[in-house]
Amino acid sequence: MAKGQQSLNVQIRESHGKRRNRRLRNTGKTPAVLYGHKQETLSLVIAEEEIAAIVRGGNRFVALQGAVNEKAFIKECQWNTWGTKILHIDFARVSEHEKMRVTVAIELRGEAPGTKDGGVVKHTLHSIDLECEAASVPEKIEVNINNLLFNQPLYVKDLVLPLGAKALVDPMTVVVNCSPQVEVSEETTPEGGNEPEIIGRKKAEEEETE
Repeated sequence: MAKGQQSLNVQIRESHGKRRNRRLRNTGKTPAVLYGHKQETLSLVIAEEEIAAIVRGGNRFVALQGAVNEKAFIKECQWNTWGTKILHIDFARVSEHEKMRVTVAIELRGEAPGTKDGGVVKHTLHSIDLECEAASVPEKIEVNINNLLFNQPLYVKDLVLPLGAKALVDPMTVVVNCSPQVEVSEETTPEGGNEPEIIGRKKAEEEETE
């Protein structure tokens, strides 16, 4: 599902370098850059809580306001080691109807009735490459499996995509299947009940008795 465009206040970032960026973050600011459309790359700074709220909400298409007034796409977020704090943001200049190629996560929702018949849900495609308008880029693609029957696959062609979006993979690629559980037979003991020889053990025992 695509998110609506949100506004984001930005300022020009005069200072650069790791140490100065660290100082910015300590004051609740997040460094960023804006590039694209063969225009000048700009160094920006934004309020940490403002950009964090937008990213958590799944928004990627934003209207930058303040020092610049442009529409942009959140191209990349750099997080800290624990994934709890945004360290840097890359914005790409875009127009609302500009076509973009993005990779979007696929998430399953619901419970497959096929599991009651002995099936196991196997999620085989976890993300998908899409081409769609910047304003229609979804946070993720949700797949409802409440009607997934035993031994029934769902394909890329079955996905509900944003209006105008195009999947850049084979439409017959399996996304999820409710297939029979593979039973692993237990290893049998060799005839005579003898314990299998462990390579290297005999030599070690001989060395211990010497």
